[in-house]
Amino acid sequence: MAPALDQIFAALADPTRRAILTMLLEDDMAVTDVAQPFEISLAAISKHLGILAAAGLISQEKRGRVKWCKLEPDALRDASVWMQGFGQFEPVNLDAFERFLEGELQSPPDAADEAPAL
Repeated sequence: MAPALDQIFAALADPTRRAILTMLLEDDMAVTDVAQPFEISLAAISKHLGILAAAGLISQEKRGRVKWCKLEPDALRDASVWMQGFGQFEPVNLDAFERFLEGELQSPPDAADEAPAL
């Protein structure tokens, strides 16, 4: 289960991918519709969608000439079960988890980790 969890959490680490998942909560969407609100290229959106698909968070299917994206409803189950195992995440609060991760990423490195000044 660890490699799958690694992929899920890696996919969730990016704010663009989390925004895409939020959009797909509403309904299936064509790739071009997913890309519309973002100020990045369609190729970049396609890469984000590929990462989400590889993690099993979404599925993609071609309908005619249009590629559609669909949220996979049970995709976060393993991650949720893993997080609940710590007992501090009664209902999984992904917003709080995101704030925690942002705080960890913005914390200054330990003095021992810094390179010596020249």
